[in-house]
Amino acid sequence: MTAMTPPPLSLAQLVSLPSPPPELLRLAAATGCTGVGLRLRPSAPGGPFHDLIGDPALLRQTQAVMRDTGVRILDLEVLRLTPEVRIADFEPLLATGQALGARHLLVSGEDGEPQRLRANFHALCEAAAAHGLSADLEFMPWTAVSCLREAVAVLRDVDHPAAGLLVDALHLFRSDSPLDELAQVPAHWLHYAQICDARRPAPTRTEDLIHDARQDRLLPGEGDFPLADLLALLPPTLPLSIEIPSVRRLQALGAPAWAAQAAQAVRALLARTGRAPG
Repeated sequence: MTAMTPPPLSLAQLVSLPSPPPELLRLAAATGCTGVGLRLRPSAPGGPFHDLIGDPALLRQTQAVMRDTGVRILDLEVLRLTPEVRIADFEPLLATGQALGARHLLVSGEDGEPQRLRANFHALCEAAAAHGLSADLEFMPWTAVSCLREAVAVLRDVDHPAAGLLVDALHLFRSDSPLDELAQVPAHWLHYAQICDARRPAPTRTEDLIHDARQDRLLPGEGDFPLADLLALLPPTLPLSIEIPSVRRLQALGAPAWAAQAAQAVRALLARTGRAPG
């Protein structure tokens, strides 16, 4: 029998948002993850992030820990396509991503003018490709690209080889995004996915949706999402980003214990669904 190859696991920044890049890399190594996602720009004005771009010493330290641990950078976040965005302003982040050997950019579509959003996403794809990166559009219920159907429309219109679609389990199951629509998504658009669990029904207020997304997700098996059905529609070796923020448990357990618990819960899910040895 052919040995089973589990999907690569990456530790998302939101698992321990306060952890600077070198610390997050060490947390990933300790939990057996092969990658991390780094938050180098805020998800909202004034939000927390790690200014790796403006700190050459921190960049060198991050590269040293990468060499020591063998952990790589899966993705960089968050590149927000707002109405006033200037794609040229992302150039320092793209250059930093190339220096780190990062693979993907997490992109948020936050412009309600469809043609301008598409033009800027295409320009970002061009810039990303020049640095060996993909630009992966994440749909979220409170943004202009609020569901899978809208994200698919953007990618089809932009039609760029560097464009990707990022599926976050939380947003998939809390938006108007049926699984049968995911089954029709071209496999080459999928570069990685984010995994977590949460309760149903979803909150009705935008501020509560955002709170859950950034501060209070659940481990696989603790909530109501049909995660096995989701995994069945994803390529079997697609990298999975463990994006399970819980401010309460991070504070109570500490970053090493919480990261280990999150990684173990995802591995248990993979074993239950035949994606990894039990």
